[in-house]
Amino acid sequence: MTELPRPVELVTCSTAPNPRRVAAFLAEKGIELPRTEIDIATRAHYAPEHLARFGTHHLPGLVLSDGSTLTETVAICRFLEGLQPEPNLMGRDPLEAARIEMWQRRVELMLMLPVAFVFRHSHPSMAELETQVQEWSEANRPRVAAALDLLDRRLRETPYIAGDRFTIADITAYVSLDFMRVTRIRIPESHAALLAWQAGLRERPSLQRPAA
Repeated sequence: MTELPRPVELVTCSTAPNPRRVAAFLAEKGIELPRTEIDIATRAHYAPEHLARFGTHHLPGLVLSDGSTLTETVAICRFLEGLQPEPNLMGRDPLEAARIEMWQRRVELMLMLPVAFVFRHSHPSMAELETQVQEWSEANRPRVAAALDLLDRRLRETPYIAGDRFTIADITAYVSLDFMRVTRIRIPESHAALLAWQAGLRERPSLQRPAA
């Protein structure tokens, strides 16, 4: 089997949610990489040289030792998991991997994206970067509330989002909830299981909020 290229650089915006997810994954694995920060406020991720290098404006981007690149959060994490399987964050057998992916995807679609839509279509800081539709922001607030209900019910049954141990699904959920602060949506006090889970992860080194 041909030896796989190694990750050599992470091109990122460390305060944005998807880059935070990859940074947390790297930290959990104990993988350290040189990082190049991109200023998304100035649309630097749309610069021709960035698009030529990665084929997309999406961040983060992982540069490999053979000069090729990877983008998309879960794709990057899956590659890193394959290179360094432990500590395992994406499943040790096909069934566990499917369950982790199921919850990871639910969190992405039902919480992370609606939170992003509320923020991107209402916050003044996004006015120069987004064609804002205030109605779309308001339409997504009930979706966020429904996702919080779902996660609270789930965490009454199991200690972590995808089961009995910490996985990528917890990374996605924690980062999504932390990002939710910019929307001024709060977890209801009645959601005791979700609040307890969040508090239990708050001091985890990989999940610390980066400096702005």
